[in-house]
Amino acid sequence: MIGKLASLGTLVRGFDDPVHDAQISFRVLLDVLARPGTIGAIDVNVADDAHGAWPAAVFAAMLTLFDFSTPVWFQQRDEALVQAIRFHTGAPLAEQSAHAAFVYIENASDMPSLEAFSHGTPEAPQNSATLLIRVAALEGGRPIALSGPGIPSVLDIAPLGLADSFWRERALLDAQAPCGVDCYLFCGRSVIGIPRTTRVELN
Repeated sequence: MIGKLASLGTLVRGFDDPVHDAQISFRVLLDVLARPGTIGAIDVNVADDAHGAWPAAVFAAMLTLFDFSTPVWFQQRDEALVQAIRFHTGAPLAEQSAHAAFVYIENASDMPSLEAFSHGTPEAPQNSATLLIRVAALEGGRPIALSGPGIPSVLDIAPLGLADSFWRERALLDAQAPCGVDCYLFCGRSVIGIPRTTRVELN
């Protein structure tokens, strides 16, 4: 089976300690969704791509969240990453973005419309997609005001690399709750969570 996916010499390694590292990663991913806009760090030993195609934190999130029951759609197909995900998690590839449980966006400035992804239904909001988005930085971009559950009042964030059109589309989804999309923004080993219950506004 290994030979069909990739040779041992070229396969991207996963967690050093799969159980322990997945638990650490999962706690961080839960925490940043529970406290939208706060920056968390996934401090586990995991491979990132030397050319920046995937940060260490996003790869750790994939190893933690993906499994054989979660179809994944990649905005840009990086064979090394795809083979590693198939080998380590068993997650199938979704042929269409609307059929994916998880989506990896490598180029945030050129991502598809949010209409391209599953928003779930009022009867099954859990069928909405979770977007894993790589950004240039988690600070220094256009200020965005977040409010809603998990935020005491209003919290400003300024991730760098997302177009204003993304935030306008995301703001329109506020009226669809509990449907929508959950988002993680990744840079290096850091991550911000923006769940579908969070209201967003461009400043």
